[in-house]
Amino acid sequence: MPKIFKRYLKKLVEEDLKSKMVFIGGPRQVGKTTFALTFLPDPNEKHPAYLNWDDVIDRKSLLRGELPSNEKCIVLDEIHKFARWRNLIKGFYDKNRSEIAFIITGSARLDYYSKGGDSLQGRYHYYRLHPFSLLELNSAPTKGDFESLMKLGGFPEPYIKGEERFWRRWQRERIQRIIYEDIRDMETIKEISLLELLAEELPNRIGSPLSVKQLRELLQVAHETVERWLKIFERMYYCFRIAPYGPPKVRAVKKEQKLYLWDWSRIPKSGPRFENFIASQLLKYCHFLEDTEGFCMDLRFLRDTDKREVDFVVLKEGKPLFAVACKSGEKNVNPSLFYFLERTHIPKFYQVHTGNKDYEKSGEECFPLIGFVKNSFCLRPSV
Repeated sequence: MPKIFKRYLKKLVEEDLKSKMVFIGGPRQVGKTTFALTFLPDPNEKHPAYLNWDDVIDRKSLLRGELPSNEKCIVLDEIHKFARWRNLIKGFYDKNRSEIAFIITGSARLDYYSKGGDSLQGRYHYYRLHPFSLLELNSAPTKGDFESLMKLGGFPEPYIKGEERFWRRWQRERIQRIIYEDIRDMETIKEISLLELLAEELPNRIGSPLSVKQLRELLQVAHETVERWLKIFERMYYCFRIAPYGPPKVRAVKKEQKLYLWDWSRIPKSGPRFENFIASQLLKYCHFLEDTEGFCMDLRFLRDTDKREVDFVVLKEGKPLFAVACKSGEKNVNPSLFYFLERTHIPKFYQVHTGNKDYEKSGEECFPLIGFVKNSFCLRPSV
């Protein structure tokens, strides 16, 4: 029997369901449905309180305004594919809010697709479910846990299966469903086959500033078209972009952006894959504080015109909390850390790597730097 992992949002969602609807968004197959079903007495997809818009029978019941009787919690899955889903959910919630808790899940940005029309504002809390991190898998993660997570990614099914052959087939099927099901259902795209080419190319663009011009030339489409397609991929939780951080006294780049994937295992090269893994864990940290505490969080990178760079800067309410540099080796500290330490107001700098060396304890003149085990990851940095 496969191991069941308790997801990190469980207690928080339970508390919010007492007063609001809960929206759970995130990438396709990240475990949203499985997580939502844990709030039902018998957590399986045959439970009468689980209604999926893709199921014809469930769809007809919902359109007739029918909900299963005597249920304290109802899960509505993929209902955002219905053009007037906001009004439908609003009616269900306003009529039954004192007796029924509602969980809405979907493989797209529900906050984006909830805008316009009859607003649901004030009726729900929104959570973004992320792939596994080390601390979700093991309270004392090992090198083997890390290597498996890097190789197979943090999506539950391939990670739990633990087979590379299964992972390859799963990857292929997932991309097909994102493009030819999710995007087709939510967006109007004429050249949808080109989206598949773009999805296959993006894993090769990790770690360096993203050139939309190069993508435009590869796909032979307009610049605006590439930008639109990238935004669609972001709304579908396939990728995310981060902007540069421009502190005073630093000639920082202003317009460049870097792109990362929600599934780091698709990236062929080990260095960019590790950097993407760290980006994903930091984004998870930012989304967690936004979704649970209401803080305005932002993930950026720091790069000046002389190409000195620190991979990530985490901002809270517009102020830097800490910066993180990634290195595949552990011999040296990135000299850019010292440079920016003297010229910015970033209070803490970290360097993460795949080795075991702990710079802080080694006596080197430095600031808090962490190796792979201590990084476990920086979801709880000392800030």
